[in-house]
Amino acid sequence: MSIVLYWHPRSSALPIASALTELGVPHERVVVDIEAGEQRRPEFLALNPHGKVPTLTVDGAPMFESLAIQLWLGECYGVDAGLWPAPNTPARLLAMSWCAWSYVSYGAVLWRVYHATHGEEARRDARQAEAGLADMNALLAVLDGHLSKQPWILGAAYSLADLIVGSVVGYSAFLGAVQNHPHVRAWCDRVNARPAMQIAA
Repeated sequence: MSIVLYWHPRSSALPIASALTELGVPHERVVVDIEAGEQRRPEFLALNPHGKVPTLTVDGAPMFESLAIQLWLGECYGVDAGLWPAPNTPARLLAMSWCAWSYVSYGAVLWRVYHATHGEEARRDARQAEAGLADMNALLAVLDGHLSKQPWILGAAYSLADLIVGSVVGYSAFLGAVQNHPHVRAWCDRVNARPAMQIAA
């Protein structure tokens, strides 16, 4: 199977590169210079019509959206590697739930706060930021309670679910919400300490 990751080191494609490394999946990496606008070239848009990284091709067939790529990697490689739960198990249901939560429930609030605080000047709004941070803290409180009972998302052992959820939650640390939740903060530190997360190029 030929796998090619189209990515940029300083982008949301970084967690995909980390997952491929963590899983030991042979692949090729192609850097897309998003600062130079290479993601808008016709040849790249033929792979991903949204013009974004990450994009993955599997034997030439394209796949986009980080969560879809991560879940595919988990199903295809993670079970054998001991980093993703087997199908039809309670752990698989829990992994899918937390991963979707991170990208959908938490991710929506994260981007709302980001645009209200660091986005285009015209879109910045202190009241929206305050309300969004309150929502983030409420969501993180649930995760903090979950992690107060166990060190990792699925229990005693690290899994790809930690990489996926941790990548989204960890990105929001600079907004100031994570520091209010000690179990989440300590868990983020453990996730980021994994060797596969130390990818620069």
